[in-house]
Amino acid sequence: KNPFRKLHEAVITKEMEWILGKRRILEIYLNVIEWGDGVYGAEAAARTYFNTSAGSLSADQGAFLSAIIPNPNGAYNPSTHRRRVERRKNLIERLMRHVVVPRDLD
Repeated sequence: KNPFRKLHEAVITKEMEWILGKRRILEIYLNVIEWGDGVYGAEAAARTYFNTSAGSLSADQGAFLSAIIPNPNGAYNPSTHRRRVERRKNLIERLMRHVVVPRDLD
């Protein structure tokens, strides 16, 4: 709501992108967010839901984890809304077939 705060956030964001790069920012984000029921980080999520490392996830498993992100303790909690997460995973997989990865994220 505060325009000065928004400007400050924009400056910090640009500095972070310049120093870290988008790929590193995404990596940090994925390793600190909650993935449901006290599971924090992509590695913990991969081990919790698939008993494998994050680096060994299949595209299907990655889509499942992606489906959890918007609301891991509510609407997309796989412990309580597995079918909803599966439906969202299917949507993500369909979208993955049609997306082109930008060069700066390769």
